[in-house]
Amino acid sequence: MFGTVFFCLCFWRLDGVFGDEYEEKYMMDGESLSLNSDLTEIKDDDVIQWKFGLYGETLIAEINKRADRIAVNDDVLDGRFRDRLKLNNQTGSLTIINITEETGHYSLQINGVRKRKIYIGPYASVTVSVKEGESLSLNSGLTEIKNNSFIEWMFVNETILISEINKRADRIAVYDDVLDGRFRDRLKLDNQTGSLTIINIRPEHAGDYERRITITAENSYGSAKYKFFLAVFVEISVNEGESLTVDSDFTEIKDYDWIRWMFGDENILIAEINVKANRIAVYDDYLGRFRDRLKLDNQTGSLTITDITTEHAGDYKLQIKSMTEMWLSGSFSLKAFRVSVSGE
Repeated sequence: MFGTVFFCLCFWRLDGVFGDEYEEKYMMDGESLSLNSDLTEIKDDDVIQWKFGLYGETLIAEINKRADRIAVNDDVLDGRFRDRLKLNNQTGSLTIINITEETGHYSLQINGVRKRKIYIGPYASVTVSVKEGESLSLNSGLTEIKNNSFIEWMFVNETILISEINKRADRIAVYDDVLDGRFRDRLKLDNQTGSLTIINIRPEHAGDYERRITITAENSYGSAKYKFFLAVFVEISVNEGESLTVDSDFTEIKDYDWIRWMFGDENILIAEINVKANRIAVYDDYLGRFRDRLKLDNQTGSLTITDITTEHAGDYKLQIKSMTEMWLSGSFSLKAFRVSVSGE
């Protein structure tokens, strides 16, 4: 397993669900988030309030033009928000910095009318890797599933639901016939914990998997997301002194924003093509081991390593992100190769 962690902000925006505008945002620990008021200016008689809690029971920030008052109440709830709230006195937007335990419901009220409700939930992401043909369990993080819980597993690359456990609806399901049967007879869902196992993994199973756990009760609501990025290693053997071309499998890369080749457990960048920045580069000075040995095809993105020695054995990852993927899904493609080198 290699543990690169990627930041991602996800949000859903629904109008009319709660009688006003409702959003869900998912953040990683330590990130900051601005909650917009959508105002360009505040009028002389406006009262803008930001509240926290399922029913907006705790006032955390306020601009009251009538009373000529601007206040941030960051000492409420045992100081949970201390030094973490910034209120824009021109627009009324609220920024939460260095998010840790500030997940929950936020509501915006303007002149006594609630305009927006926002749920902020925790989000995390990790990259895992397996060899082709192996199996992998994606952990739910639960020891048991409560009666008010709902677990979904998504294959994010195609925005496809592949399994779910809905205790309220008494439904446990695996949808392994989606995507032309790509997952047929390969998915095992643990009905006690919600963990998902993918067996006999093939390269077409590489990509983003997202676990969403939602817990609802009469007076509470919570939701969390965790993304697993699965890389499937293809094993390659080569003799010392030979050259090796690791194919990107593309005929051209004009539609891609960037392509990056990385080496080793540390994911050291050794070559890249950045179409947007019009940059093609080989970084062959890493510990000197690749000096004058790397050749990058600027048409396909394939990488050639010449005059290979045993110190070039290891894991190579090809990270690809298209402009379309970047703006629509926030996901990217990853190919992985495990190179072994035999002595002469």
